[in-house]
Amino acid sequence: MLHPRNRACTGAHSSRRTTNSNCSSLSRYATIWMMKKQMIAALVLLLLIPVVLMLGGFLFSLINPEIAAGHPNYVRNYHILHLVKLASLWGTAVVVAIMWLLVCFLVIRSKERSSWWLLLAALGPLGFAILAILSNKTPKKTDRHEQFVRGLNWFWYIGYQACKFVIIWLLAFQLMVLKRNLMIQYESFTTGVSTAQIIDQQNASSGMWAFAEGNEVMYMVVLLYVIWPVGFNVAARVAATMASHKVR
Repeated sequence: MLHPRNRACTGAHSSRRTTNSNCSSLSRYATIWMMKKQMIAALVLLLLIPVVLMLGGFLFSLINPEIAAGHPNYVRNYHILHLVKLASLWGTAVVVAIMWLLVCFLVIRSKERSSWWLLLAALGPLGFAILAILSNKTPKKTDRHEQFVRGLNWFWYIGYQACKFVIIWLLAFQLMVLKRNLMIQYESFTTGVSTAQIIDQQNASSGMWAFAEGNEVMYMVVLLYVIWPVGFNVAARVAATMASHKVR
């Protein structure tokens, strides 16, 4: 039998261990929640990039330096409006670039990696693909995708990442084609012009359309890389739920 003082000491040590364990658990959950918030913020910023581009394009097309014609100081006013028009264009590009860097930075922080990884943001979607496959230093127990990836050996890991890369790029291209066809149908419906004529007009300026659609594909690639783990976890949870119901 323990002396009362020893029992008190044992209780104190036990209480201290429990307190430390609770503090450690709270710290871990706080870190996980912060990581989750960072990924949500990255997704929101990514979704806002097309909005910023559309607003910037609308502002650029709205400013017409020629409205200064017929007014006093035409030359000065024309140059001022021209500079404002260019400023709206470059301002939009700067804002989008900052948002892109923030998206990459938040993904890096959510994985608790060094800020030096931000240099890969210069490679666009290819660099983001590398950032997306970085493993979390503090993986969540509920993150089935991370657990799945960590359970693969190097051969299957490389195969999985290669297949994911191909699937995402093919899916991004198909989404771009779907969006293009829907926009053609919408324009034909609202203007009364046949789809064949609209396609001919696009073919006449194929270089500009190819550039725009290439940017859309790259944007879709980045978006799909962000969404991929979420879809994997949802599918895994649904499969586990269905399996548990079958067992019952």
